Amino acid sequence: MNTLRPRLLISFACAALLLAACASGPTQQSRIQMEAEAARAFNKMRASMPLVTDRPTIDFVACVAEAVVEQLEPPYNDIEWELAIFEQESVNAFAMPGGKIGVFSGILKVTENQHQLATVIGHEIAHVTAGHSVSRAGRDDLTRVGINAAAILLGGGYSGATYTAQQALVYGATFGISLPYKRGQESEADVIGLEYMARAGFDPRESVPLWQRMGQSSEREPAEFMSTHPANDTRIENLINEWQKTLPLYNQAQAAGLVANCGPNPRAVKKAKSTEAKE
Repeated sequence: MNTLRPRLLISFACAALLLAACASGPTQQSRIQMEAEAARAFNKMRASMPLVTDRPTIDFVACVAEAVVEQLEPPYNDIEWELAIFEQESVNAFAMPGGKIGVFSGILKVTENQHQLATVIGHEIAHVTAGHSVSRAGRDDLTRVGINAAAILLGGGYSGATYTAQQALVYGATFGISLPYKRGQESEADVIGLEYMARAGFDPRESVPLWQRMGQSSEREPAEFMSTHPANDTRIENLINEWQKTLPLYNQAQAAGLVANCGPNPRAVKKAKSTEAKE
């Protein structure tokens, strides 16, 4: 495990797991148990799924994630977050209690630039900081639902995740990466995540083309990320309404020298040429 930045650990291969405690959850004991379960699931995923190894991709994702993490409130800005970038075509990302961030390489084909990736990462981290992961893990039927949801998270419901990858998530079925979040939680994560990325110097206006691209990322089936984070006209309208609050935050960050400079997305895919006329 290499520590590239002060508060972000990046996983390259089967590395030693760092268990970090953060103050969130109904009780201290349940919080610690949840974070331990999250850590086991995260570790199992890294052991079962290939990790991205090319330096440009690692540096790009780590740069964006670190910038967003730096804007978190206590106690989340006091822990050492861990990042794993999985070599998977799934268009998805997640964050876990205890400071775990997972990004699937497939989402880099949809996020055109650093601002759009920051939108995704900010949204997922917001689910943790807002306590959504905790409340979701407390559902009575979580164990039953979690394994199927985990398979969807890893692409099993759409693009055929490997058996070992799905089995890895069985270990986390009782904690918080099972899906879906409630509609209100999704909306709240949109708002909070947008504030995080704006404070980090990323342009919140890029959130709209991101969600539009998410909806267009698959011709036959919805992208995994979109299946659990539905982007519709109402959602986009809500994001635009948030600009009156987030654009000043973005401008303040720029004035303070927080200019996001993570470079181009090394795995961005250019838009396909229009094929309107088909014989």
